[in-house]
Amino acid sequence: MTEYQGGRGNSPVGAEVSSPGAGSAVPTRSALRDDCPQPGQTAASDDSARQPGPTAASDRPASQPGGSSFHSMWRELRPIGRHPDSHGYRRFAWTGADAECRAWFRTQAEARGLAYEVDRNGNQWAWLGDPAAGDAVVTGSHLDSVPDGGAFDGPLGVVSSFAALDELRGRGVEFAKPLAVVNFGDEEGARFGLACVGSRLTAGQLTLEQAHRLTDGNGITLPRAMEAAGYDPEAIGPDPERLARIGAFVELHVEQGRALDLSGDQVGIASAIWPHGRWRFDFRGEANHAGTTRLVDRRDPMLPYAETVLAARREAQLAGAVATFGKIAVEPNGVNAIPSLVRGWLDSRAADQASLDQVVDGVEKAAREYAATHGVDLDVVRESFTPVVEFDHALRDELARILGKDTGLEVPVLGTGAGHDAGILSGSIPTAMLFVRNPTGVSHSPAEYAAEDDCVAGVRALADVLEGLACT
Repeated sequence: MTEYQGGRGNSPVGAEVSSPGAGSAVPTRSALRDDCPQPGQTAASDDSARQPGPTAASDRPASQPGGSSFHSMWRELRPIGRHPDSHGYRRFAWTGADAECRAWFRTQAEARGLAYEVDRNGNQWAWLGDPAAGDAVVTGSHLDSVPDGGAFDGPLGVVSSFAALDELRGRGVEFAKPLAVVNFGDEEGARFGLACVGSRLTAGQLTLEQAHRLTDGNGITLPRAMEAAGYDPEAIGPDPERLARIGAFVELHVEQGRALDLSGDQVGIASAIWPHGRWRFDFRGEANHAGTTRLVDRRDPMLPYAETVLAARREAQLAGAVATFGKIAVEPNGVNAIPSLVRGWLDSRAADQASLDQVVDGVEKAAREYAATHGVDLDVVRESFTPVVEFDHALRDELARILGKDTGLEVPVLGTGAGHDAGILSGSIPTAMLFVRNPTGVSHSPAEYAAEDDCVAGVRALADVLEGLACT
């Protein structure tokens, strides 16, 4: 598969991303442009929940004001939360940038005549049809980012979801089931250290007590942050009634790897998410003067930490897995002071549980040996863990059937080491994922990107999937 065409009739999604050549109908494969203008001022929105209900807007043509093309939506969203120096994104949960993204989502929903609501956990929903009817088809992703993250991880799925709805309206399809676009809150976990908070709360995988203990680097708790943003932290918790109304959830995401680029495919289907987790290593030594303390008298926690970082790389190579110490906190963090505490966070992922256990056990064993050698104490705490996620086989096979129906092409099926809201929800409802080609494989970085024609192919593929699931 080299190009995914799909769809029927004229597509509004490619209207502003066509090749600059006169009369060309084939989108260019250049990166989405970086010189987007700043968005206009948006009126303040309180995101207060409104009860969803039936809407008569399903026959609104995509060419009307609600039917923004993919590119125009991308142009509006892209500047929000972008740091002027790093050019990466700092869209952290319950901050000003997050509020701007949420206002953008609400504007897109209401411009399309969709019923907008915020659930008890702060997730945003835009409904077409009556959600109470049940068996709804839901699509979407998240809008928050890792520190200095890329533009595509998360937002591509949300923008593509609205664009796919525009595509279906342009085709004139009739919806037989309710359809919703969702923005899950705090997916990346950049602020409070736990990924997929919004979907975990909804699925009952994070309790109220656990959520209330989450704290950011400035000591601000999750409840305090939510309250400051205008939400009730006491209302958060499992939402089984909402999940019971959903028949399928399909998340589109930029691929965080190069499998599609190597195979020459624009779009792929996810098979499974590798088991993965985060572990905190606390090395506790003794603070002292860097200039007057003899080397033999030191209890320096930085030394066993540094050796543990190298051990993580070694253990990952042996197991065919990945392991990363990507975050560190040092106390007292002075240039001329021996640290008293070095706290490092290990992220490890593997294709199967046995390999992941091998890596983490090996790293911890090495860390304890290094700590003992340097007279340093060590505590290891598992902060989060997600077992292997096998996406619903029947739904996955249905996506493959839909995407190959008119083309006869076999859409590649691939696994991923990245966690997603779809993985969290998979234990409660049928979920599936579509991946859009990433030509460099770079993600969680300002260098992350996808080509324009691949993004448009992703929108068309998602529209085809939604038509096959919600219009029959």
